[in-house]
Amino acid sequence: MRNKWVAWSMPVVIAGLLGWANLSLAQEKKAEPPKKEEPKKVEPKKEEPKKEMPAEKNVLDAAKDAKCAEFCKLVESAGLVEELKGKGPFTVFCPTDEAFNKLGKAKCDELMKPEKKAELKKILLNHVVKGKHLAADVKKMKDAKTESGTVKIEEKDGNWMFGAAKITKTDVNANNGVIHLIDAVVMPAEKEGGKG
Repeated sequence: MRNKWVAWSMPVVIAGLLGWANLSLAQEKKAEPPKKEEPKKVEPKKEEPKKEMPAEKNVLDAAKDAKCAEFCKLVESAGLVEELKGKGPFTVFCPTDEAFNKLGKAKCDELMKPEKKAELKKILLNHVVKGKHLAADVKKMKDAKTESGTVKIEEKDGNWMFGAAKITKTDVNANNGVIHLIDAVVMPAEKEGGKG
């Protein structure tokens, strides 16, 4: 009877021992894999500097994109395209199309007449400053020395002003300068005798 029990229990004991052996082998195998830490791919992040694409545009092209088509049209009429597409750098306080709407269509049409070219040129250049002056630089200025005069810069009621115009958007970058949008056309200060 005892022999029968031993004979019957032996396979159970052997199976149990084999099970333990397999379990410990499996645990050893599980402990090994952390060695495979080869593929660390950090390369795709190098493709980020493509954000500099807008700098392909000069201040005039950037102005068109910024809804300043009227300004660009008048620049063409005044013969300033080559100058503003040039090397620069320029800071353009660019009146939006709405700003020219405030001036009135009749006034804009009048300024586009050949005999008004000199006056138009002077008005447009009153919005152009040599050098690239970002918003942070503009806020440190008391006035801007434009290509046809001096325009006061100040903070009024929480808004930054370029003369009587409110600066509505800043730092529109271009490859030859920067644009700040303004909500009005700023006329050059008249010198003695009414013109100058």
